[in-house]
Amino acid sequence: MNPAVLVGGIAIALLALLVLLFFVIAPPAPRVARQRRLAPGTEHVSTLSRVTQRTTEVIDAAAAKRTRRLFGADELELAGIKTEPSGFVVLVASGSAVLALLGALLGLNSGTSILLALLFALLGPVIAKVVVSTRTSSRRAKFADQIDDTVQMLAGGLRAGHGLNRTFAAVAAEAEAPASEELARVVNETRLGRPLADSLHSIAERMRSADFEWVAQAIAINQETGGNLAEVLDQVGKTIRERNQIRRHVKALSAEGRLSAIILVALPIGVFLFMLVTNPTYLTPFFTSIFGMIALVIAVVLLIIGTIWVSFAVRVKF
Repeated sequence: MNPAVLVGGIAIALLALLVLLFFVIAPPAPRVARQRRLAPGTEHVSTLSRVTQRTTEVIDAAAAKRTRRLFGADELELAGIKTEPSGFVVLVASGSAVLALLGALLGLNSGTSILLALLFALLGPVIAKVVVSTRTSSRRAKFADQIDDTVQMLAGGLRAGHGLNRTFAAVAAEAEAPASEELARVVNETRLGRPLADSLHSIAERMRSADFEWVAQAIAINQETGGNLAEVLDQVGKTIRERNQIRRHVKALSAEGRLSAIILVALPIGVFLFMLVTNPTYLTPFFTSIFGMIALVIAVVLLIIGTIWVSFAVRVKF
């Protein structure tokens, strides 16, 4: 049987089961709201919620004994993911289980169900790591684009007669994410007694922004020497705007090289997956013979080396 037909049949059967469950078997929703049906002070927790909570508690207890985590709280926060690390690990594990089931279904005819299930299961953490890294890079890039507007808002608040801390609080409330989130962190840390300069330097390190480091240095020097901080921030903002113009120009000129790198890396992976779905017997020697497995491992290693090489070739330092 063709694996594509088998997977399609399973998907249609699951869809029919969902339709039967939610539209035929499942009882209609009650007309009275759930809050009105519960006694005051009563909190209903479903079995699924209790199982999930227990699972996350076990993961937190196990991760507390380790100094390094696969997905730490700081890493998820940098990526803009609000989920707790234990909950995110549960999501990754669930995704890996689904991928493993898909790999087992694809390998039914060729007898490689176990191998494909293991390979597809390993894709779950890899994909999650790539997603977190991509979101982190995107968030840092967006923060870098917002520095110019943030500096202008700071200078405007100082000209209006507000204090420095009050200005940061106002900008944190009015700016867009992620600048608002990072400035809110600065406001909260200064309220707890941390020096403003240290908080700004930590934000510059977290976001890997040389432009914001200049803003932090300008504010730190002004706090020591005094002067018109609004004019200083205007000059810093002008410099940042000019740097952003050059950065965008360089990014536009290097777009063709980056697109070529993406195509060169994705093409062999896409062809392999396409052949694995449409004609799995053609790739059977890669999983059944020792020479095929060695060739597959060498191909993966060469692809990784080529990806790193191409990424450095198209990366323009500015």
